[in-house]
Amino acid sequence: MNDAAPAPHTPRRARVRAPELIGKGGWLNTGGKDYTLADLRGRIVILDFWTFCCVNCLHVLDELRKLEERHRDTVVIIGVHSPKFVHEAEHQAVVDAVERYEVEHPVLDDPELATWKQYAVRAWPTLVVIDPEGYVVAQHAGEGHAHAIETLVAELEAEHEAKGTLRRGDGPYVPPEPVATDLRFPGKALRLPGGTFLVSDTTRHQLVELAADGETVLRRVGSGERGFGADAFSEPQGLALLPDGKVAVADTVNHAIRTFDPETGEIATVAGTGKQWWQGSATSGPALDVDLSSPWDVAWWQDRLWIAMAGVHQLWTYDPATGTVEAAAGTTNEGLVDGPAAEAWFAQPSGLAAAGDRLWIADSETSAVRWLDTDLVVHTAVGTGLFDFGHRDGAASQALLQHPLGVTALPDGSVAVSDTYNHALRRYDPATGEVSTLATDLREPSDAVLVGGEGSGDPEIVVVESARHRLTRLRLPEEAVRVESVAHRTQRAATEVGPGKLRLDVIFQAPAGQKLDLRYGPSTRLLVSSTPPELLASGDGADTDLSRDLVLADGVTEGVLHVSAMAASCDDDPAIEYPACHVHQQDWGVPVRVVEGGTERLALVLAGMDEAAAE
Repeated sequence: MNDAAPAPHTPRRARVRAPELIGKGGWLNTGGKDYTLADLRGRIVILDFWTFCCVNCLHVLDELRKLEERHRDTVVIIGVHSPKFVHEAEHQAVVDAVERYEVEHPVLDDPELATWKQYAVRAWPTLVVIDPEGYVVAQHAGEGHAHAIETLVAELEAEHEAKGTLRRGDGPYVPPEPVATDLRFPGKALRLPGGTFLVSDTTRHQLVELAADGETVLRRVGSGERGFGADAFSEPQGLALLPDGKVAVADTVNHAIRTFDPETGEIATVAGTGKQWWQGSATSGPALDVDLSSPWDVAWWQDRLWIAMAGVHQLWTYDPATGTVEAAAGTTNEGLVDGPAAEAWFAQPSGLAAAGDRLWIADSETSAVRWLDTDLVVHTAVGTGLFDFGHRDGAASQALLQHPLGVTALPDGSVAVSDTYNHALRRYDPATGEVSTLATDLREPSDAVLVGGEGSGDPEIVVVESARHRLTRLRLPEEAVRVESVAHRTQRAATEVGPGKLRLDVIFQAPAGQKLDLRYGPSTRLLVSSTPPELLASGDGADTDLSRDLVLADGVTEGVLHVSAMAASCDDDPAIEYPACHVHQQDWGVPVRVVEGGTERLALVLAGMDEAAAE
């Protein structure tokens, strides 16, 4: 916390009254009470527009925890859940997510994006700050804005304390009743050599060893309290057996790779500093000196531990022999682009499975199954991109998944897919190029483990039913369950743009008390591309200017503009010898539809917007 006196208040232009909070799903974490902005008058309100599939949104939840604790008597954080996927519009799924990620503030379930539209939000996550008199004072897209918001909160506290408009006291948060189960939102599972199962009990920050029946608890590993000590994890996910018999653990919210020794019970950190990786940080080096970002799964392949680095849309590797890590595939841009590993794009890779000359990848945000070959070339087996998803079997080129989190290699060379948001176990067969459904009526399956099959009849597969808090055993092969084909596109409405020239403006204003960092040249970067690539006749590529003229090609009527913007700012105080610097970054996927009379300007807010800046 910054103990220095807040900067003098600078009068703001064009005071804009905050729109009301509305959502058909109702309120969570309030003890059954509905709230209006009038009920919160006198408090500083921070709206967090999030959706639970989005790893950047999960990062923001963690960033807000400290601010929430420090300013508990003046600040009320309201999560506005704004779904991308169809499953995320289900009320029970939102209830589960609020518990799964330990959201300790009220949440408005807005399945129809009503409040999202009222606030003209364009990206997940977006933070909106409302002052004690009910006026919008700031909006920030993306993550990494905790420092700027902390400074603004201190300024608003001082200003409204002096005016007599600040009301201190307890907030509206009412915790839900705890539920007793052996597992709570388990993430991944691993079969140990002795036939038992090791499960990452994500919400309880532990590993749990279950007997061969998949039900009997043999031991718990870790204190159960969120932390980064010798006996603590923070939302662990992926597990992989290492050649020395230890288990590698993707300690997701600690941004680290840990090891667990089943023989001695020892927990150790082998990669990561506990801090989140940001643009400009090292991408290779001694493993304990390099920051990581939300490692979600791990797999041993080609004499390395491969890491699904969901937080930066990449694959990394850890080499135990040298004690080093390095980024191995992906550019950090979010999307679906195949090709050489260094040029490929991923979108929250969340599941890995090694199978001979292939490393299978569940690329969750593109609802895709992809694979990496031994020449380090990325291929897509199933999936088309960020905005198309559903449940459709048949030829892989036409098949659809919905946010899969796990892949499991099967003995015949095919791969089972934990199709999480479809509540199904699917199968992709490279030999036929077909996708089929093996089982339905699973509840958010996030991983699966193959058991049996070694000359003793048909193998079985044990599925992690995350939202049912259990492991479920299925027989393989099973007759495929025929389900009606369903295709979806994200609920987010396309922006209607006019044909021809389109002005793109990414609005960035350094937060109060900061300035652009120009010590080593331009401190901003803008990267633009499109799906399909033919959408843009010109204007794609990278440059340092945050404004650009795009030209839409004739004959292409719809698509997605992919915009990635970055700006660096530092504390603007000559008295500070070593000013702290901050990187602001956001990726947008903006669905567009080309129509006569559509807008000729697309404005995206990166950070620091005041009320009149986007007009």
